Amino acid sequence: MGAKIVFFYDITENDFYIEKNFDSIPYFNLKKINFDDFILHYMKKLILPVVIIGLAVMAFLAYNVYAIMLVPNTTFNEEKVDLYIATNSSYDDVKLMIKPLIKDFNTFETLATQKKYPQYIKFGKVVLKKNMTNNELVTALRNPVLINLTFNNQERIENLAGRVAKQIEADSTSLVHIMTDLGFLSDNGFESQQAIAMYLPNSYEFKWNTTAEQFRDRMLKEYRKFWTQDRINKAKAQGLTPIQATTLASIVHKETVKADERPKIAGVYLNRLKSGMLLQADPTVIFAKKLMDNNFSQEIKRVLNADLTIDSPYNTYKYSSLPPGPIFMPDINAIEAVINPENHDFIYFCASVTNFGYHEFARNHSEHEVNAAKYRAWISAQGVRR
Repeated sequence: MGAKIVFFYDITENDFYIEKNFDSIPYFNLKKINFDDFILHYMKKLILPVVIIGLAVMAFLAYNVYAIMLVPNTTFNEEKVDLYIATNSSYDDVKLMIKPLIKDFNTFETLATQKKYPQYIKFGKVVLKKNMTNNELVTALRNPVLINLTFNNQERIENLAGRVAKQIEADSTSLVHIMTDLGFLSDNGFESQQAIAMYLPNSYEFKWNTTAEQFRDRMLKEYRKFWTQDRINKAKAQGLTPIQATTLASIVHKETVKADERPKIAGVYLNRLKSGMLLQADPTVIFAKKLMDNNFSQEIKRVLNADLTIDSPYNTYKYSSLPPGPIFMPDINAIEAVINPENHDFIYFCASVTNFGYHEFARNHSEHEVNAAKYRAWISAQGVRR
């Protein structure tokens, strides 16, 4: 017979032996076992070290994941820091911005690389918050936030462009160029002097990296959204187009800061337009003088008789009907006042010297002169000469 392998368990030594010649092995202290028991014995001896090594490796990996992804890793003490990542910025550009804000840049870069951020830079405004982890930092960088772009009543396109340029990536020069583009204005029913009528003072959500063209086109959509068919019909009922309504609203807005009085003042000007009278609106004369002097920073509190002779289509003491375009960017409230005016028969008004901020209204010139004389005396007493 051929030799065979036999497994014995030594009771005294608590170990196994292998012997090929079964007949030569004494039987005392030995117990014959099968192959499965032999394997099970050694597996028990091996499992514990393997488990310990496995747990150690897992603990090491878990610590590294924790250190890379979940440990706060910012240096700044402010609650948040805003970053503005310009269009076409490279990863090196971004690194220069964020390195001073991160404690352990190596762990950040490890995770950023794993998540392929360097290959897919996102442009715009990014908000980093105090004690962000690397995972949160990368997520923030990959998800720029929208900004609230706000502008109020601006006098000219140049003023509006300057205001907007402080809030988005586009600069004021490119904004003025795009906003005054004659082809665009003509295609959308505006004359060059009417360009500012398209912009409604409000707050709008934008991406910070908005271009000048994107801003202008969005404002056109907002303008069209505002001028619903109902508002168009109301303007038409007053004999006005939307642009003319905005032009008159710019005068009404300049005449009074009191929103509750604007429908009444709008009614005066509409009465004048319907009767063929000159508007004789002081704000239009002030605009004409600023335009003539090419100086829109000057402050004019009092209109002089000499100003009334300025030869400008904006001078409504000299030229009939409305000026060629808005003299100002009116509030929506002022536009609503024009298309929803107060119905009355007043054709004059003058600043009140007893109810400051409001006006005294008159139906004829003699009544108006009484009110105007009181105002002239009061303003002279204040020492206002210009």
